[in-house]
Amino acid sequence: MSGGRNMFGSPVDFSFRELNTVSDMLSDEPNPGTRPLKRDSEQKILSATLRLNNNFLSDLTGLMDTLSALYAEPTRLAWLDLSFNEFQHIHPVLTELKELRLLYLHGNRICKLSEVDKLAALPFLHTITLHGNPIVTEREYRAHLIGTLPRVKMIDFSAVTKQERELTSVWQRSRNPLKTMSHSKVD
Repeated sequence: MSGGRNMFGSPVDFSFRELNTVSDMLSDEPNPGTRPLKRDSEQKILSATLRLNNNFLSDLTGLMDTLSALYAEPTRLAWLDLSFNEFQHIHPVLTELKELRLLYLHGNRICKLSEVDKLAALPFLHTITLHGNPIVTEREYRAHLIGTLPRVKMIDFSAVTKQERELTSVWQRSRNPLKTMSHSKVD
């Protein structure tokens, strides 16, 4: 994808399409964008962005097969917008998208803070949105995300500060004193 100003390529936009399943994308055409989508000789899309916001999706069954059918390099997906859907869980298939950098999950129905733990496996994830999900009412919501996602720089469009990171590490130690004590002096 060299040569372009945008490392992500033109976004593949399936927003507002009333999709109920991810594989519904295969029988639909993406919304026309400002720039046409680039395709390779097999007509596969050259892009690292997928917009699936404002649909009726509740799970990601078939995501990798669907991406493989549409994208030239499906595992290079770097920006995924799943906002305003019906997700109650963070689907483990997202951990297969090792290049994922931006993940929008705001406006869904995710209730358990532990759902975020699955995303710790994504080495480059630096931006995540989860506002408008029930989990944001948890008292330790931001601290949990900062502690779980080591590379995260932006949470809900708000930058993670150095002070927040330091407070989180103190908070984690206070919650798990055994980890810090195991290497301390032996009487």
